[in-house]
Amino acid sequence: MLDIIVDTLKDALKLLPFLFLTFLIIEYIEHKVNSEKIIKKMRKYGPFLGGLLGAFPQCGFSVSATNFYITHVISLGTLIAVYLSTSDEMLPIMLAQGVDGFTIFKIISLKVIIGIILGLIIDFFLRRKKQNVEIKELCEHENCDCSHSIILSSLKHTLNILVFLLIISFILNTCFHYLGEEVISKIFLKNSPLSSLISSIVGLIPNCGASIIITELYLNGTMTFGSAMAGLLTGSGVGILVLFKNNKNLKENMFILLLIYVIGVISGILLDLISILI
Repeated sequence: MLDIIVDTLKDALKLLPFLFLTFLIIEYIEHKVNSEKIIKKMRKYGPFLGGLLGAFPQCGFSVSATNFYITHVISLGTLIAVYLSTSDEMLPIMLAQGVDGFTIFKIISLKVIIGIILGLIIDFFLRRKKQNVEIKELCEHENCDCSHSIILSSLKHTLNILVFLLIISFILNTCFHYLGEEVISKIFLKNSPLSSLISSIVGLIPNCGASIIITELYLNGTMTFGSAMAGLLTGSGVGILVLFKNNKNLKENMFILLLIYVIGVISGILLDLISILI
């Protein structure tokens, strides 16, 4: 047990400087980008913009998009594009662990492409009527803590993620030590089409811990690429949580949740089949 604790602390501390630098850059970008103004001007091409903005780490854009959708600023297709392309904490973790650039680019590009294509399809069939838009105090819903400096915000987020990493890494290290990779792989049904069903459910958990778990399991070889993509596609951070909290239409919320889950599962299965055929 002592070895597990020491290894967990070493792994987490190695990530600290990389995580802080990554979040510092992200915070700078998020503070400089007026996503609401851009999305309102490009309503027609919302899914394109949504897919690209959602690719930025953290769930800030997914939370913003959720509030924009509730107030009828953006379409359902744009919202889905943001949700599907959101990488949450996947990118910082992969960068910190030295994952090769091609793998990172492949995952992010696939998420963006799938998000844009599905967003356009959804808007084509399910575009709702335009309504008057009036946005008030969105920052209160997002809990963005804008009064703090970029450095303090980056440090706070880094420490929060570090705590998650410590907890998740400890659990994973303990499981790998006592259960072994073979048993864990069976839990996630590795090499089975049904594994996407499980990883997609994990991805729906409205917490950055979900993306951390999926990313770590994929990097450890416990999860196939398709299964990992299934979970990462459904992982929109706390965006779903904000949707259920602020949108009073429960039927609509459940439809969006089911839609994201089905897209994640089907995408994961297809990607695994393609990898087998290739």
